[in-house]
Amino acid sequence: MVGGPIVHLEQPQAEDCLFLNIWTPGLDEARRPVMVWIHGGAFTIGSGSEATYDSAVLPKRGNIVLVTINYRLGLLGFLRLKDVTDGKIPATGNEGLMDQVAALKWVKDNITFFGGDPGNITVFGESAGGMSIGCLMVMPSAKGLFQKGILESGVGSTAVPLDDENLATESFFRFCGVKKNDIEGLRDLTPARLLEIELKMRTDSLSGGRPARITATVPVIDGEIIPDVPNKLSRGGASRDIIAVIGTNLEEWKLFGAMQPDIDNLDETGLVRRLSALIPRENVSGLVKDYHEARRKRGEPDTPVEILSAVNTDLMFRIPSLELVEAQRDNGQKAYNYLFTWKSPVAGGALGACHALEIGFVFGSYNDAFCGTGPDADKLAKYIQDAWIAFARTGDPSCDCTGKWPVYGSKRLTMMLGKDIRVEAAPYDAERRAWKDIRHKPAIP
Repeated sequence: MVGGPIVHLEQPQAEDCLFLNIWTPGLDEARRPVMVWIHGGAFTIGSGSEATYDSAVLPKRGNIVLVTINYRLGLLGFLRLKDVTDGKIPATGNEGLMDQVAALKWVKDNITFFGGDPGNITVFGESAGGMSIGCLMVMPSAKGLFQKGILESGVGSTAVPLDDENLATESFFRFCGVKKNDIEGLRDLTPARLLEIELKMRTDSLSGGRPARITATVPVIDGEIIPDVPNKLSRGGASRDIIAVIGTNLEEWKLFGAMQPDIDNLDETGLVRRLSALIPRENVSGLVKDYHEARRKRGEPDTPVEILSAVNTDLMFRIPSLELVEAQRDNGQKAYNYLFTWKSPVAGGALGACHALEIGFVFGSYNDAFCGTGPDADKLAKYIQDAWIAFARTGDPSCDCTGKWPVYGSKRLTMMLGKDIRVEAAPYDAERRAWKDIRHKPAIP
């Protein structure tokens, strides 16, 4: 699932979930940099108290205050009912994001009591967390609540237009057994029942229902809370006040591909068919050709499965992320880019540098079950932690470990984070250029 390879189903679940967790080196007036983590999980699962994030590594290593937050998920956080109930249930479809705004307001108002600096707040998150930050960067209600952002494997490109979200609402009513005008009946739906409905919605979507995605609901571009397409607003300068580190993992989609039956039997015909559901058919053959050629030139495997993984990785994550990096750059703001290339040892390396793999290195919770261990892993964790801490402290991720981390700039300078940590100009640029004239809507995980 998006946001992490392991789902801890034994964790407590409750609608009363709006809590946050704080790690601090001291309850004093030291005014330390503050880092607020927004967890991933496809806007459907996860919490700020997961074992992966339960770590004092960053506060101890960097003398910073760490906060992890919760927000409403699934139908409770992202189902829009405002339109179909004529406002009787005023759910906008962005309640989960507004929970994040409320948490950030609380942090700004109270973090001084925990040794933090309310004027130096960095929001960081992965997958749905990074996607949330991409929205927060352009949301009027979040202005002034943070100064910096670290977006790992996701930007605001997954927010959907109002019409698309209302299609999800129609799907909800197909399965809930309650009429749209039965307000009391809707309010009586229990959280357990909503979870059942949400699972049916996801199953229906994956089997050909609409909208096609593994999440039932996502943030919605409602014209108010999210005024317009987040990356479009950023291009217009709406997020020029936020300094950002934005990056992706080299083989994000391999985590999702590993969950698909018969994926190893994919042939070129199946590859074209799958991609034609996401990209205009007239562009598919040319895109596939470009990816084949780019990978062959680098001596990399270019089987149909590898091409599908690479294209989906770029469609879902890398291309939208680079769009935001370039929007920030073009608006005169410092923007830093990274590409995480460390490969998971799981299944003989089949997962590659997949989605969520970097999280364990950020929090110091990496192990052989997913991330791998050893001297090289220790080195990578140290580099990432020190860079993230340096960025939270100064707005520049350069540190003793990484040396100078340059801004992305016109040369597309990118920090490669793996066994070999280095700055590279325009990595995998043939694939980036292949998307230039392709009309596409970023796929929703």
